[in-house]
Amino acid sequence: MIVGNGEIAEGAAKEIDAADLVVRFNDCRSIQTGGSRTDIVAVCNTGRPARAMLGSAEWRNSPPIAAASEIWSVRDPGKFAALRAPLSQSHPELNDFCDDYTDQFTAFCKATGKRHVVIDQSVHESVDEALRPHEPGLYVVPSSGMIVIADLLLRYPNDDIAITGFSHTGWDGHPFAAEKRLVDLYVSLGRLRRIAGKTSIVPSQGA
Repeated sequence: MIVGNGEIAEGAAKEIDAADLVVRFNDCRSIQTGGSRTDIVAVCNTGRPARAMLGSAEWRNSPPIAAASEIWSVRDPGKFAALRAPLSQSHPELNDFCDDYTDQFTAFCKATGKRHVVIDQSVHESVDEALRPHEPGLYVVPSSGMIVIADLLLRYPNDDIAITGFSHTGWDGHPFAAEKRLVDLYVSLGRLRRIAGKTSIVPSQGA
């Protein structure tokens, strides 16, 4: 079960908590309406989101972070180090986007008895390739949700993988329209399942 921070299917909490594995993202605000089980928290381990999470006692001590047995860093340090120079030309406003906090997440996991996984850059590159036929246009990087979906499809190709909380909207540096088309393709092929039903809005809150 992959639970994004967008709108959650109404009544999905019971199904989410019954899953064998539940992945949430960053500040886990899906915990408000999307059940409570949290096995993995996937984090942006570069830039401002990483700095905000690591610097927040509220984040460090929150129930979903405490419950998680693994923290997954979605941004391979080598990949993002290579992106720094081209982004400095194309997006100078993103001057801290590639600042790497992977070691700090490793230290946090060591101190709290969690496993730290860094998703390999090959997954990122496979997402770039998969997005190409879906007309992504110019973008900075795929979203964390798309990276985690791709990684779990590789890890568990024969499992029932469900998603909710994916509105495919947000920061314009992610190719959300193309990601929605790619996810819809995976759903049509039976590789993914969207939890259907009316949606509940997840309240926004700081990391």
